[in-house]
Amino acid sequence: MRALAWPFLGTEALAAGRVKKHQLRARYRSLFPNVYVPLDVTPTLMQRATAAWLWSGRDGVVAGAAAAALHGARWIPGDVPVELVWRNARPPAGIVTRRDRLDDDEVVRIGGLAVTSLTRTAFDVGRLTRGDDGVSRLDALGNARPFEPRAVLALADRHPGTPGVPRLRDALRRHDPGAESPRETWLRLLLVRAGYPSPRTQIPVRDDVGRPRYYLDMGWEDVGVAVEYDGDHHRERAVFADDILRAEFIAERGWDRVRVVAGQREAEILDRVARAWTRSAGVRSDRRVS
Repeated sequence: MRALAWPFLGTEALAAGRVKKHQLRARYRSLFPNVYVPLDVTPTLMQRATAAWLWSGRDGVVAGAAAAALHGARWIPGDVPVELVWRNARPPAGIVTRRDRLDDDEVVRIGGLAVTSLTRTAFDVGRLTRGDDGVSRLDALGNARPFEPRAVLALADRHPGTPGVPRLRDALRRHDPGAESPRETWLRLLLVRAGYPSPRTQIPVRDDVGRPRYYLDMGWEDVGVAVEYDGDHHRERAVFADDILRAEFIAERGWDRVRVVAGQREAEILDRVARAWTRSAGVRSDRRVS
């Protein structure tokens, strides 16, 4: 018998003769009620979202973090609960259901699944995810697929009384799609809370003919200070050599770069940034005198 595509509904597979009861028990396990996957696999988030959608009788709409991942957002944990907009008050473990109203233009199809649209996904992620995590999720979504904040806020007007809208507005004010990891979002927010102007992200460093050669994580072009997050402590020799060339090129273009690595204390990071700003001010002063 040909292997079944999975996940699948057990009742449908039995009725179609694609699997027998003893095979269902011996080769597969129930991920959600009546939804089966092979015994020896760990489903991806996409596969779990498909399983959740099947559990809903193909009526639910994938939403929240799972929807963000389906739209291409990185850094979404693979074991995050799958959120479904579907009227069921007793979902199984691994599924969260919500009884939200969705208009027709707030639902799209991705890989055959009903998923909240990009704008609606940003609306839900921003209002339902607390604190900096909400900003980080919005950054990841916007980095994968840019969305228009004004369109997201327009949904709030369309759905008056929806919980979490103040949180959404705050997260959108702090959102920057230039962040390429949650730690870059964390670093940017740390700098802003310390009183620095919001840094520009993904700043091009150009060669002599004006072509972008490298990009800086974030910084302030008017002061020539850049801040970059580097969580990689184990570099291959070729990558390490390229990093040296990159550092020299950036320095030659007048940038004072602060590199932040995992485990550094916030106070230490801010002290290094402050010293870079002081050095930059001194350089600018010297140039004016000369």
